[in-house]
Amino acid sequence: MTEPSSVGPIAIEEERALTGIYDDDGVIRADYIESVLSAVGIGDVESLKTHVADLHESELADVLEALDPNERLALVTLLGAEFDFASLTDVDEAIRLGIVENLPNEQIALAVQEIDSDDAVYILEDLDEQDQDEILARLPFTERIRLRRSLDYPEETAGRRMQTEFVAVPPFWTVGQTIDYMREEKDLPESFSQVFVVDPTFRLVGAVDLDRILRTQRAIKIEDVMHETRHAVPATLDQEEAAGIIQQYDLLSAAVVDENERLVGVLTIDDVVDVIQEEAEEDIKRLGGVGDEELSDTVAETTRSRFLWLLINLATACLASVVIGLFDATIEQMVALAVLMPIVASMGGNAGTQTMTVAVRALATRDIDIYNAGRIIRRETMVGLLNGLMFAAIIGVVAGLWFQNIQLGGIIAVAMVINMLAAAVAGILIPLFLDKAGIDPAIASTVFVTTVTDVIGFFAFLGLAGWWLGLM
Repeated sequence: MTEPSSVGPIAIEEERALTGIYDDDGVIRADYIESVLSAVGIGDVESLKTHVADLHESELADVLEALDPNERLALVTLLGAEFDFASLTDVDEAIRLGIVENLPNEQIALAVQEIDSDDAVYILEDLDEQDQDEILARLPFTERIRLRRSLDYPEETAGRRMQTEFVAVPPFWTVGQTIDYMREEKDLPESFSQVFVVDPTFRLVGAVDLDRILRTQRAIKIEDVMHETRHAVPATLDQEEAAGIIQQYDLLSAAVVDENERLVGVLTIDDVVDVIQEEAEEDIKRLGGVGDEELSDTVAETTRSRFLWLLINLATACLASVVIGLFDATIEQMVALAVLMPIVASMGGNAGTQTMTVAVRALATRDIDIYNAGRIIRRETMVGLLNGLMFAAIIGVVAGLWFQNIQLGGIIAVAMVINMLAAAVAGILIPLFLDKAGIDPAIASTVFVTTVTDVIGFFAFLGLAGWWLGLM
């Protein structure tokens, strides 16, 4: 388990540069990649091992991502049992599948026994069921049962993310017995911060931090120094919610329990960091309408993932065009309207996107609830109104001077206020309504907010212009 780093980005890049494979900008050195490719090309196993032997799993993952698909597979094949399969948890899904699907199940079965159970599940879960069964059948009984139990939980739940290696003792043991057990037992996780306390049916009753054990006399019973595990995580809980619990209470690890409150695993801080990063990346991609796209995806896969939302955007753009078509006679009377229309729509769209981004992220982190939703809606409405008034003054003066028409400046100023206000309201309410309806607001909000700002912006500006021209 890795401790969260408190150093800044510059220090991290300097540290990476010192590892030998990165340059000063934190990018893998070209000469290093050339050396690796040379060893792979001539099949020099010993030279290849020398180049990658001391790499951290994340560094090896960077090397894999820098290679072409055939080169990756050749590197993994040459290394054989020396290849660190944990590095596959740090690469894109497409790269991971491209490697694993081309390896014999016998090699995968041997490899997953050497890595943590959560990493093993992460690799196995993308394989088809037949390959999973064949690989699991080659594992020792205890390990097979552990991995199968994790794989049986739904995707993106704590049960899928948990590590099944943990330390558990009965409450009547003494601190001395517990210390001796941890020293002598070989089948324990490499690192841990808590010892869990269970009853004879393996129901979770408490936990003891390692520092408390080390500072307590050997004769003291565990039940006298343990504390209740108030933040145990159900195995079926969504991984983002589980990560939120650990983040909220500043935990290094949390027990994972099944429906009968029996201890089945532990969720550690390194898993939580991965989950938070994945969920944030997922939200950003969905806001842009690119789904689960990876950088390593093919042209066909990338095109297919983006096509649907572009098609929906086309439909909403046509709706905005219909609104413009309603005022074609008005536009013909004053060409300046066609010049100024994009300004109103663009400002409304940008303002709506700002509000929507804040709302979607707050919903994802559960920062918006029934207690503060009203206050946040009022705040965003006032922000939209104030920004609308300020930008209305600016564009009103610009348009009036540009076209030497004070009335036109006033019309676009009023339209700007209306659209900026509508953008703010739509940007906050649409994500809230979608979330309430059980629809992921990160996926659908952008299309709806853009449609509202375009339609209202064009309708307000052209409608006011048509009314004004009718008075002339």
